[in-house]
Amino acid sequence: MFYNKVKESAGYISSIINTEIDVAVILGSGLGKLVDIMEEKIYIPYKDIPNFPVISVVGHAGNIVYGKIGNTKVLALQGRFHYYEGFTMKETAYPVYVMKLLNIKKMIVTNACGGINPNFKPGDLMIIDDFINSVSDNPLRGSNDERFGVRFPDMSEPYSLKLRNMAKSIADDLGIETKNGVYTFFQGPYYETAAEIRMYGRSGSDAIGMSTVPETIVANYVGIETLGISCITNMATGLRVGSHSHEEVVAIAEETSKKLCKWMEEFIRQLKK
Repeated sequence: MFYNKVKESAGYISSIINTEIDVAVILGSGLGKLVDIMEEKIYIPYKDIPNFPVISVVGHAGNIVYGKIGNTKVLALQGRFHYYEGFTMKETAYPVYVMKLLNIKKMIVTNACGGINPNFKPGDLMIIDDFINSVSDNPLRGSNDERFGVRFPDMSEPYSLKLRNMAKSIADDLGIETKNGVYTFFQGPYYETAAEIRMYGRSGSDAIGMSTVPETIVANYVGIETLGISCITNMATGLRVGSHSHEEVVAIAEETSKKLCKWMEEFIRQLKK
């Protein structure tokens, strides 16, 4: 049974950390350096956690890292699971189900993605206001277990307005320029065609990527307040010169991570005030 698998994963993590956690952070491609500023760190490799999927994408370390930023207790996930790797939607969002049984109430989810809004540029940081799921599947399809959440969860505010406003205010205080926009989930693993990008742009998308939405859906389902941040690593097909490469995405994400880490460090510190 799925619930029992999740319970076993959560029990293993709890046996090592043995404390309550204030916020979980899912770190996308090249954005794993937030853990460098954490104190009292404990590393738990995904491969050691019962029933956890295994990372296969370059740029994703594949660890849970517990530590503190100020007085805030943080559980950071270095790497995520993607639908294009062959995982089911439920598997891509598996860590969020585990967060529920660890009694985590807040989550920050980050990603590296392509910009569609012509006012964006590589290196921009976007606060996600809403999402579009362009994949005809989601993690909640199938039988429902009420121990996790209700059958028909509300998605009218998938990214907490309170957390978005707080993040924006902190970025302004730090002099960090931010954008706001809608993130579209694309199945991948190929980069979108120019025609697809035109379609998504007309549908209201500001950025597009291959992650984040499954975790966001489950977070709302299980009652975890969520903030989403996108790092615009490249402009999407038809809006740039030349072809795409994963190496480019990781390089821009790593370059931008200094700015993102400074922002998220202060945001996390203030969660306990």
